[in-house]
Amino acid sequence: MTAEYTWDVFSTVDGYGSYTEQGDWGGYWSKQGPELLEHRAALFSTRQRMVYGATTFREVAQIMLSGTDPNSLDEWNVRLTGMPATVVSSTLQDDLGWPDATFARGDAVDIVRRLKDESDIPLRSQASLSLNRALMSAGLVDRLQITVFPVISGRTGTSRVLEGAADFDLELLESRTLDGHTQELVYRPTLH
Repeated sequence: MTAEYTWDVFSTVDGYGSYTEQGDWGGYWSKQGPELLEHRAALFSTRQRMVYGATTFREVAQIMLSGTDPNSLDEWNVRLTGMPATVVSSTLQDDLGWPDATFARGDAVDIVRRLKDESDIPLRSQASLSLNRALMSAGLVDRLQITVFPVISGRTGTSRVLEGAADFDLELLESRTLDGHTQELVYRPTLH
């Protein structure tokens, strides 16, 4: 049985996954509400294996494990740090304090294909943009889960989520509105 792989990513309406330090948005672009936080906690209530590229793993570990970001205390983030993680990296060796991190060296497509074949729990990746664009092109992403926050960050936005991606047809599997303004869209991507 092949484990399901979900690419879970946050985005602005104009497609940015983060913003520069000149942007004073705050976490979740300051648009989080109780429905979003409850829904995210529910998503992480079952065991999953997280898959990260090195850059995103460093960023997530620094934010979640430092205790300096108030969002790291959100229940879903607490649950996230308790999940086993596979970090695809040819250079990173330090687990940065992540309780259950393993490192995989080599081609990301081969690594994730093997994980999908061997894992008895679902796989989920947050952000890791270039990693997941490559996995999507290889047909390994079963679900593309985009949470769209109601902001345009044209001047301060960085990291275009789908920049450089191949062409895909998207089958809408789920959609919901959280807190009356944030959209979560879950698609099945198929190369066009």
